Amino acid sequence: MPEPVMLVEIRTTFAARAAAEACAARLVSEKLAACVQVDGPVRSTYRWQSAIETAEEWRCTCKTTVARAVACRAAIAALHDYQTPEIVEVDIRGSFAYEAWVRESVDDGAVGSTS
Repeated sequence: MPEPVMLVEIRTTFAARAAAEACAARLVSEKLAACVQVDGPVRSTYRWQSAIETAEEWRCTCKTTVARAVACRAAIAALHDYQTPEIVEVDIRGSFAYEAWVRESVDDGAVGSTS
C-alpha cells in the first residue's frame, strides 16, 4: 500500500467574489492547489482597530500537499488586498485515491516552484 500523503486545507476570505475566483484560478493553474472551493457570501464579524466590524466575504478553501503549502500561502498573501488577511492551515486526511489525486495535481516535477 502506498505511503499516505499529508494534505492540508488552506482557508482565506476575500471581500469580492471576483477576487476569490481569481485566487482560485491562479492557485490551481500554478499547481499550488489541486482544488479551491469558493463559497459565500459569508458574514464575518471581527474586531479591527478597536472596533467591531461586520463584512460580507467570499471564502476560499484550498486543498494541497504539505510540500506545496508554503508556496500556496505566499501566493494567497501576494494576491490579497487585506492588510492582515486570514490565511489558516489545517492538516487533513483523505482516502488514498484522493490523496494521490491531490499529489498528482500539484506535482510539476519541481516542488516549491510557483510556475
